[in-house]
Amino acid sequence: MFTTVESFINQYQQESATTQQLLDALTDASLQQQQAEGYRPLGFIAWHLVHNDRGMLLAAGLKFAAPSASSNPPSEAAVVADAYRSTTAGILEAARTQLTDAKLQEVVNMFGQQWTISETLFAFLKHEIHHRGQLTILMRQAGVPVIGAYGPAKEQWASIGMPVPAI
Repeated sequence: MFTTVESFINQYQQESATTQQLLDALTDASLQQQQAEGYRPLGFIAWHLVHNDRGMLLAAGLKFAAPSASSNPPSEAAVVADAYRSTTAGILEAARTQLTDAKLQEVVNMFGQQWTISETLFAFLKHEIHHRGQLTILMRQAGVPVIGAYGPAKEQWASIGMPVPAI
């Protein structure tokens, strides 16, 4: 959990930068990639990273601009990437101006449970990381190169002068 607002800001800046790199790599065609018939396509997962987390953060008391959770995913990848960039900036500004270290220990109702704001921010980050993992799988299926979040992706080993690990 987070004991300071600055620790959340630092972690969110790192995680959102990785997410932004992936969203910036998307193509309009890749947004239609599905894992299987009847499942949400890549564009829906990407758009979920832009808007739906607002609900969790809104319940924690943060106010910032973000697209509506009921809005349809755009058909242009650049629109998704730009919306994420704007939403991220809004979240960071809200954290800087609306939170204090003491406020992190306040309790809020989250999904019918009592969570501290610190726990909520931690869950928010894990939620993004979870969906980012889904995004990378769908990106690979769509033929879009991915980047490694916590180490090199297969496509990146050569650029760091190392052989791709054997399967």
